[in-house]
Amino acid sequence: MGLFGNKKKNEPVEENISFLPEDIYDSEELELADIIAPSALKIDSTHIQLGEKLVKTFFVTSYPKILNDSWFSPIINLDRVFDISIFIHPIETRQILKKFQKKVAEVQSQISERAEKGFVRDPKLDSAYQDLEELRDSLQQAREKMFSVGVYISIYADDKDEMKRVDSEMRSILESRMIYVRPALFQQEEGLQSMLPVATDKLHVHKKLNSSPLSSFFPFVSFDLTSDRGILYGINRHNSSLVLFDRFSLENYNSITFATSGSGKSYATKLEIIRSLMFDTEVIVIDPENEYQYLAEATGGRFFNISLTSEHHINPFDLPPAQEGENPGDVLRSNIITLVGLFRIMLGGLTPEEDAIIDRAITETYALKDITPESNFTEIEPPLLSDFEMVLSGMEGADNLVQKLSKYTHGTWSGFLNKPTNVNINKKFIVFSIRDMEDELKPVAMFIVTHYIWSAIRKNLRKRLLVVDEAWWMMKSEDTASFLFGLAKRGRKYYLGISTITQDVNDFLRSPYGLPIMTNSSMQLLLKQSPTSIDIVQKTFNLTDEEKYLLLESGVGEGIFFAGMKHVALKIIASYTEDQIITSDPSQILAIKQAKEDLRASGE
Repeated sequence: MGLFGNKKKNEPVEENISFLPEDIYDSEELELADIIAPSALKIDSTHIQLGEKLVKTFFVTSYPKILNDSWFSPIINLDRVFDISIFIHPIETRQILKKFQKKVAEVQSQISERAEKGFVRDPKLDSAYQDLEELRDSLQQAREKMFSVGVYISIYADDKDEMKRVDSEMRSILESRMIYVRPALFQQEEGLQSMLPVATDKLHVHKKLNSSPLSSFFPFVSFDLTSDRGILYGINRHNSSLVLFDRFSLENYNSITFATSGSGKSYATKLEIIRSLMFDTEVIVIDPENEYQYLAEATGGRFFNISLTSEHHINPFDLPPAQEGENPGDVLRSNIITLVGLFRIMLGGLTPEEDAIIDRAITETYALKDITPESNFTEIEPPLLSDFEMVLSGMEGADNLVQKLSKYTHGTWSGFLNKPTNVNINKKFIVFSIRDMEDELKPVAMFIVTHYIWSAIRKNLRKRLLVVDEAWWMMKSEDTASFLFGLAKRGRKYYLGISTITQDVNDFLRSPYGLPIMTNSSMQLLLKQSPTSIDIVQKTFNLTDEEKYLLLESGVGEGIFFAGMKHVALKIIASYTEDQIITSDPSQILAIKQAKEDLRASGE
């Protein structure tokens, strides 16, 4: 019986032999091996032609005296196609102790003979005697066991030149650790049979090892990031393992994504969103480019367009209800401080005197509606911006502030803020789009939307993810950046994860809150970086030169994924259905729209 089917050992295989499917299925000798066998097999003394591939099998011949942990890791993480088989045959302790007794006696005899002849002591013999004695004691005390171990490695290549390169690369890695391999000359068929997943050792090239060094052979020492729960983030580029992780298992639930435009950061985020929704996570997105509308529609979520002419409005004077054990006065004071920060953004900065005036005016505006630290304001209608303007106009030294504020109450921007809130985030997936908002107002809009979301989140405890896309808009202002940092620090208390995404790394990290936000994010995703920002990214994340060049040369959806103290090279993948929902490729979007129109037309 040969390697596959009924081929006989060393029987020459003719090339270009083909069989018709009906001939195979009509054969009375049809076996599984006939179906899975390659189209051709040619056995040579140094390799095997396996279909269109060359395969060469090696066996390990010797090991150093001490095997370090994870010595196998560079081979397992080698970016090549290869197979590894490890055969471990236990040896009875009683049997091995008899041989040990004889070996110890031989070494002891050599030492005594050298001493009688007056020779200088041989360190090798002394060391060998000591090691044998220690191992014999460990075996007798059942602290160690002996095994006969065979390690075989098969490498694959398209041609002989590539085979030589892979051969040289593998040997250099192993020999640098004083581990030596040899090709299975004239035994390539037996070598390949030993690689098949049938646990058959055909080579029988073994070395005897005890338990301690054998434990370093453990093959699953590659860089992996897999847990027993969570969502699929992608494929490990080192070893093609799955990167499965649950952000809510970390010390905080925040993440940050740095990537250049077009590198796949929004695609990766939308993929995480759609998979998180399947695990009962509520998701809220602040969308500066209207990229999440189709995803919201496809998943039954809600999409709010925030602009000067939009029908959706958020009143910044809304107050969240006090939670159990929370003082209503503290809630009111906290909201007043937040509103002072908002007006600082809206009015282009405040002097200390103006800051005090604004603070007092906000307090009086709430009091105008009978909202005080002592009152129960949960059922009281909150004031509007026009009410605040009226109070402010009656205060001394506020003329300049009233004049600046008028464009938000009577001017072109009055439709944005000066109306009661009419949005409701009672769905699992919510998107706030600010694409149509003027650039000058985007930081203000992001601040107000984020504050509204934070107030709504505090009402009830649920697992939620808040995605802030193009977060560099919020980093432009110290107040918006400070508010985002506050969310990152306090979110865990409310089962909230903040996903911060930006393409402008320099602007983000230049903010005094950029680095603190990053350090308060247990997960980080670095996709393709531009040459102008790679140095600061390397310094910030303490990347090696290899990781630096990996980020420069990465394709779309490729990068480095950090989770806690671990990080792996990642490739983001999606199913066909997921891709159709989350794609941002204009050509794909047009094709999907055209297909819908054609379907609608055929239905009519």
